[in-house]
Amino acid sequence: MRREGTWIAAAGWALAATMTVAAGERVETRSGTVEGTTKASGVRAFLGIPFAESPVGDLRWRAPRPARAWEGVRPAKAFAPGPVQNALFALATGAPPNFSEDCLYLNVWTPAKGPGEKLPVMAWIYGGGFMIGSTGTPAYDGAKLAEKGVVVVSIAYRVGALGFLAHPGLGTESGGVSGNYGLRDQVAGLEWIRDNIEAFGGDPGNVTAFGESAGAISVSMLAASPRAKGLFHRAIAQSGGSFAPPRLADEGGQTVRPLKLAEAEGARFLAKLGAADLAAARALPPSEFLKETRWWWPVVDGDVIPGDQYERYRAGAFNDTPVLIGTNSDEGALFVRPGPATTPEAFEATVRDGYGDLAGAILAAYPHATADEAFRASKELFRDAIFAWNAWAWARLQAEKGTNRAYVYYFDRHAPGSHGASHAAEIPFVFRNLSLLGGFFGRPGAEDLAASELMSDYWVQFAKSGDPNRPGLPEWPPFSIADPKCLHLDAAPAPSARPVPNLPKLEALEAYFAWRRERLANGG
Repeated sequence: MRREGTWIAAAGWALAATMTVAAGERVETRSGTVEGTTKASGVRAFLGIPFAESPVGDLRWRAPRPARAWEGVRPAKAFAPGPVQNALFALATGAPPNFSEDCLYLNVWTPAKGPGEKLPVMAWIYGGGFMIGSTGTPAYDGAKLAEKGVVVVSIAYRVGALGFLAHPGLGTESGGVSGNYGLRDQVAGLEWIRDNIEAFGGDPGNVTAFGESAGAISVSMLAASPRAKGLFHRAIAQSGGSFAPPRLADEGGQTVRPLKLAEAEGARFLAKLGAADLAAARALPPSEFLKETRWWWPVVDGDVIPGDQYERYRAGAFNDTPVLIGTNSDEGALFVRPGPATTPEAFEATVRDGYGDLAGAILAAYPHATADEAFRASKELFRDAIFAWNAWAWARLQAEKGTNRAYVYYFDRHAPGSHGASHAAEIPFVFRNLSLLGGFFGRPGAEDLAASELMSDYWVQFAKSGDPNRPGLPEWPPFSIADPKCLHLDAAPAPSARPVPNLPKLEALEAYFAWRRERLANGG
């Protein structure tokens, strides 16, 4: 297990020790009454609330249906199981080892004493490459963030094959649309917030969707989805976006696929499992879908995802909200390791194989003459192609086509005991959960805790007003195409607005993605 990738795991079971439970609290939702707990801080927690029917049996690979009403009082004092996923991968993130196909539940943390307070709402969507993820991961506990005057909700969604399988038969069942069941779960969770959050003291007219990695990619997809229109009013994307063109059959990478390609892949997958038809596939135990390790990704289905997101933004076809987006300085540290795959020769071969006619420009932008340079180039290209370019593209499109502002950050602060600002390193800072770290990883110092307070202040202020600035915080200017700056969140005494890092590299990638988009338009 990787040290910088498992800081959550080391702290995972420390969460219980931090919770002080007082008397239970009851709230009436549209489906029935739930009873939660109250912490010493006054924040009330309601865990494991169903927002949709269990997607099992005939409901496997169907759009979520509203949760059935219940009688009496339903306990909401423990996290529900996470979605079916590879347990070893999930445990490396600190998720509790509890997974089930019956997984469509959400959690609410609220500082409101009762209904009618109209507090801003922050709806969290977890990451995990659309393959893993759980709302029960300790780093995502929303209690300490809620202390700052917001209602925090974390939404579960199906992952892997159970969340994103596309198949011709599923398209026939649903009028030509298949895949994206996990995204539909997220929409259903946001609809639940719209219909129920006022009872928890939240404002359904002021909802911020925020997420990290696949969660941030999801937020960006929902930002251009007619299905999510009006369900959230601000967007925060930490290390993720979806602005690369859909990939063709001969292209690799993790990006959206056209529906026909995705359905053909799905048909081959079920055939390998020996499922002669959808009835047989629905009868298989969930574990069968974990036997083959592969990436599953959302699909351009013409419904939840109507088309190429970049082009939709260029056409003004998106849900125009303020956005706060950014990346970490060393995103690639979790994914790229020194070795045979990162030698100068291997790096050059990988780029020439993956970047087609633009390979030369990419190689020129990422020096790789020595082993150290090639390793650094491998990490930086991974960071930029998957994370940084998407944030930069989103910011430019929002600034050019939107009426609301974009705010961009660059996180370069090391979590205690880590080797860098790697992927997901910012999460405990945002959620104010650094105190869960300790022991082997080192306890956070005063500067770490101050940085966490500052970041959470920015995030909460943005959720309240659509602008992260307020008196007492260093100024965070909105993104400008003419003067592209972002807020550098690093080890300096205070964050400051500086130029977007690595612009020449991002511009080289911009040319590559433009070439890909043209290739797609010409049929490959």
